[in-house]
Amino acid sequence: MLIEHQGARPAVDPTAYVAPTAVICGDVTIGPRTHVSYGAVIEAHGSPVSIGTQCVIRENLNIRSTGRDAVTIGDHVLVGPHASLKGCTVEDESFLATGVRVYQGARIGERTEVRIDGVVHVASVLPPRSLVPIKWVAVGDPARILPPDKHDEIDEILARMDFAHHVYGIGRLPGADHRADQEL
Repeated sequence: MLIEHQGARPAVDPTAYVAPTAVICGDVTIGPRTHVSYGAVIEAHGSPVSIGTQCVIRENLNIRSTGRDAVTIGDHVLVGPHASLKGCTVEDESFLATGVRVYQGARIGERTEVRIDGVVHVASVLPPRSLVPIKWVAVGDPARILPPDKHDEIDEILARMDFAHHVYGIGRLPGADHRADQEL
């Protein structure tokens, strides 16, 4: 389903396939020979979403821009089922597995692999040819790749990256518990 939103309609290349139960909303561009599977939701909210050539966008996922952060997905990218990409950049030939979460302002370099349930946190930058193991977290610029049990280290990096302001546009209260910032 193609939906006009904020005065913009999606632009889908005639060689692309969009499943009948996918929702494409607003200023979204889908490139040649890209395949968007059933139940995918791709939404532009204030900034555009651009998906390149010959990508595979699997089922039951959400790709969404924000008022601050566009989404740019390069060519030959696979985004796995149940993934969530918010206001980020994914460069060419990257592989994002099932359940991956990529947050606002994040940048994933070309030929990078983020494995099942991996997280690339807000404003984090993964250089080309990086690997985020299953359920691990990439955080920082340049990103440190940490296992999920390293809460204190992840929290320390997130505190410096101003998660709340970047995602919600609000500042933190002094002394606030930073652990609440690690989930959206």
